[in-house]
Amino acid sequence: MLQRVRAQLRQVSVQMARRPVLCCGAILLICALILPITLTCGREKPVVALARTPGRFFPADGPVRDLFLGQLEEADLLREEADVSVLFYYAPWCAHCVTARRVLQQVALRLTAQVQFVAVNCWWHQGKCRKQKSFFQYPVIHLYYWRFGPIEYRGPVQSEYLESFILRVSTPLTYLPTSRALHTFLTHQQQGVVGYFQFNSSPQPAGYISFLFSALHALRRDHLGAVRFAVVTNQAVAEGVSLREDESVYLHRRLNISLVFPRAQRNFTAQAVCDWVFENRESLVHWIQPTGAKSYSLEAELQKGPALLTFLPHNPLSANQLLKQVTDVALRYHSCGSEDGPSVLRCCQSLLASGAEASVCELCVSHCWALSVCVEHVQLSSAPCRSVQSSYSPSGRSSVCCRSVPRPIPGSIPGSIPGSISGLQCRTNNTLRFYMLDAALHWTLAQRLGATNHSGRPFITIINLRDETHYVLKHTDSLEDFIQNFSVSFSPLHRHLVGHKQHQHTQSLIQEVTSDSFLDTVMDSQRDVLLLYYSAWCGFCSLLNHVFLQLARLFQGNGAIMVARVDVGRNDLPWEFMVDHLPSVLLFPRHRKQMSVKFPENTPMTVPNLLRFVLQHTSHAPWEESGRGAESASLLGAELHRLQQEVSGRQEGKCEAS
Repeated sequence: MLQRVRAQLRQVSVQMARRPVLCCGAILLICALILPITLTCGREKPVVALARTPGRFFPADGPVRDLFLGQLEEADLLREEADVSVLFYYAPWCAHCVTARRVLQQVALRLTAQVQFVAVNCWWHQGKCRKQKSFFQYPVIHLYYWRFGPIEYRGPVQSEYLESFILRVSTPLTYLPTSRALHTFLTHQQQGVVGYFQFNSSPQPAGYISFLFSALHALRRDHLGAVRFAVVTNQAVAEGVSLREDESVYLHRRLNISLVFPRAQRNFTAQAVCDWVFENRESLVHWIQPTGAKSYSLEAELQKGPALLTFLPHNPLSANQLLKQVTDVALRYHSCGSEDGPSVLRCCQSLLASGAEASVCELCVSHCWALSVCVEHVQLSSAPCRSVQSSYSPSGRSSVCCRSVPRPIPGSIPGSIPGSISGLQCRTNNTLRFYMLDAALHWTLAQRLGATNHSGRPFITIINLRDETHYVLKHTDSLEDFIQNFSVSFSPLHRHLVGHKQHQHTQSLIQEVTSDSFLDTVMDSQRDVLLLYYSAWCGFCSLLNHVFLQLARLFQGNGAIMVARVDVGRNDLPWEFMVDHLPSVLLFPRHRKQMSVKFPENTPMTVPNLLRFVLQHTSHAPWEESGRGAESASLLGAELHRLQQEVSGRQEGKCEAS
């Protein structure tokens, strides 16, 4: 059979050698049959189904126009038809987008008559938005004013903050028709910019358009809107801030001399005006919004020096009296003046005379933003208050009030008035920076710093990152005294220790120590305390739990020795009781707490070694007060001998195995 097959193959090969064309055709025919079969049978079936067409993310009858198929061209057309537009780019699966959807609907219901709201699905793979936009996170909120944009909103996704930002973009400029309106604007705004433009020749001068866009550039750079822009069209009103030429811009500063935009050195463009404002502005109170518990923005600010953090309930849509009080304190703190003439433009100037009883005069004027105080015109008077006519006051009237105050308290800052922090920044090396945080958004951070209850009252703390200390203002103290006590050379403030409240089990062998119970427990002069320093993130510390449990069982019932531990990751301790690494073990002998002994770092933390360490450094034999005398001593000795034999046996077993 095999010979017959070989003979047939030989005949076929001979025939193919005689006819090569027939051979090539047969080969091509075989390949043509095999190739379709291979592609058809070998192709894997699709496992992932095609994405379904997305549905509406917002209700069809709502105030938000939902382009759920990613129609970016239609979004651009809608944006061009409205003066102010809000574009909400979302992904349907994103939980943050689902949360922001309710917020956007609330804001749209209130502002639908003024602003157009458009939502675009930027996740649908067939939509133009997904193909043209490259967003790394969702949602993304862009605002457009007329033909300027986009202005990205980077604040908290809450209705009050979002509505406030949209209103800022809708009205970037405030019109000031009278001198009173100008005075109110400069008094209530920390950072104010005023532009003077004449609308006689043109309904919208070119300089006015540039100034308008500079206000929008400022909102793009700072979504909090700390810098406010206003416009004046009356020449008499503009002269109140020394603006006499058309298309002039005035930057108001409280602590330094106010400035006028140098048109001779810079081009009058929107970007140039915005850059000039941010280069020369001054800020008394900084609003910060950390994005999480470990925020780089907060750390960067704390690295600059001591910081006073104020957590207060804040609604950006309404005035906040607490914010105004803190701002006034910050203004007086930074107000550094001299008797030759203070460079600070403020409403009140305190003057102190020498003598056993010092007299203080408060010089106040109504137009403090345009006042240059001349001290020599003020004379001490026994009268409580008197009105004086002065040539240096633009309002024409000033008020001087004098009163007697006691001598400065010993130990206070030289040249300061008790209870006053005016100019304190220039008389201390511990210069404070003032920061504000919304208590509703960052109450978790406030609790980590020592806040107890969220009762609506502000929580104020001073953090000195260089010294790794922070202090908390008590409700019974005033903010000014709190700042003064921090600024003196030997501060009477006590470092605030943040501790974790933990319920102690009565039958626990190991005493858990917290910040509150540390001194009472460890510094107990009637017994020795063996203390373990550990933390939840320390892996080596968790391996020592069974070792300390065995050691605690040996001393169970012995009131003279206590085995305790403290989680230094959640409990702050006084500096003199801190250690440089974890885990660490310290023994605090009774009657000799100042002579604490640290367990050697190069010695393994085993039960025999720890027991030998305690017996060596304890101030008395641990069985003297146990009530069991020699019996307790023999038990401890027998246990130590047994543990030593066990350790020796394990070491010999390892040697034999090797």
